[in-house]
Amino acid sequence: MKKIFLAIITSLLLFFPVKSDTNINSIYEGNKNAKIEIIVFESLTCSHCASFHKEIYPKLKKDFVDNGFVKIVFKSFPLDLAALNASKIAHCNNDGNSKILHLLYEKQNDWVKGEKIEDFNSNLRKIIKDENIELDFDECLDNKLLEDHILQQRIEGVKKYKVNATPTIIINEKKFDKSLTYKNLKKIIEKLI
Repeated sequence: MKKIFLAIITSLLLFFPVKSDTNINSIYEGNKNAKIEIIVFESLTCSHCASFHKEIYPKLKKDFVDNGFVKIVFKSFPLDLAALNASKIAHCNNDGNSKILHLLYEKQNDWVKGEKIEDFNSNLRKIIKDENIELDFDECLDNKLLEDHILQQRIEGVKKYKVNATPTIIINEKKFDKSLTYKNLKKIIEKLI
């Protein structure tokens, strides 16, 4: 089902581009004017993306983002409908804040389960409610502008950076092609500082 979803979305997006709303903020952390910009194309249902957020990202944040050297931008590259809906929830407050995004990766095993999209949505709704996050869940899922923004990020990933897997890391407009470890990222970043 995942492959069918990807094939349909990719072919539709290539022939019928969606409109991007410039009023929707990207999710990012760090100094807006940092010398180094890291873009992470990721899917909220991707276990490797969750591992990145749990194991590599905290070290990047501590060593480079918090010190102003790096701006990290999280771009949506949904691999399935559940990831698309989760991305809408992560972007819904439109404040650029990464709190909900990190929460959804932290609790990925709690919501990425079920047989139908309604199961995934119900699991997502429970997490948002349990964490007392203020947002209108149904309104977020129905938000066409958010959906267009997220799908536009996916199109950008494919067209501009040749993204074909998640997570894909772009450092100062160049695709990171080494094994995704903190050690390898740190070497590249230190060369750019």
